[in-house]
Formats: sequence, structure tokens, C-alpha cells
Amino acid sequence: MKDSSGVSGGELLAAIGLVRRTARRAVRQAWEQEPLPPAQGELLRLAASRPGITVADAAQELRLAPNTVSTLVGKLTSAGLLTRSRGPQDARTALLTVTDSARRRLAQWRDLRAELTGQALARLTPGDRRALAAALPALQRLAEGMETSDRAA
Repeated sequence: MKDSSGVSGGELLAAIGLVRRTARRAVRQAWEQEPLPPAQGELLRLAASRPGITVADAAQELRLAPNTVSTLVGKLTSAGLLTRSRGPQDARTALLTVTDSARRRLAQWRDLRAELTGQALARLTPGDRRALAAALPALQRLAEGMETSDRAA
């Protein structure tokens, strides 16, 4: 369904998805290390943004089954990218923290992605760059609105 501007939610999400997939592919091609599977990368980014997050909270946030997150935690721990510690009140609760190696890896990935995106932006016309810059506040409000409605559901 299109609104009065002629933009449909499906078209917007398709364009955003295309940009994300293309950016991910470009970084994977330029990346010198073995890339992580997407689910492992998502968990690692979440644990970096929320040090001490529990497996249950990570599962809820990523909308994955707790046993799936436990499997991902095991793989990331074996790779030296994540540490698991016991919760202070309940020893059965695992608290997740990224390692220094994981922090460096995430920063390198983020920097490479930003560099490649910057190069692609530089190849756009000035008008296209202005249009994208003008759209950023609206995209942020859209995300906030979607997050708010997601919590209400």
C-alpha cells in the first residue's frame, strides 16, 4: 500500500534490504579474514553493545530460540570472540561479553563497511547525495516508530 508520497512500505524495505545485502557482499569480498555467519555476527554485535547480556535476553532481542543462541555462544567462545561468565545471583545464568579480539574485528568490519560505502556515495551525483542526507532523519524516525509499534504488539 502506497501513501500519498507514492512510497510503499514494501518498496522502502526492498531498497534498504538491497543496500544492506550489497554492502555486506562488498565487505565480505574485501575482508581478509574468514567472515562470520550472519547470526554469529548479529550476536557478537549485540553482546558488544550490551556487555553482560544474558543468553535469554539475547535470544529475545534476536528473536531466536535460546538453544540456538547457546549454540552460537559456544561457537563464538571457541573462536575466542566471546566470553561467558556466571551471573552473580544465579550461577545458571550466563553473561556474555565480547573479547578484545572481537572488539577489534567489529571495528575493522565497521570501518571497512564505512569506507566502501563512502566510496560508493562519492560516485553518486551531488543531488543523490543530498537526497540521501535529507532522508536520514526520516529513516531514523521510521525506525523509532517501528520499534515502538513492535513493543506494543
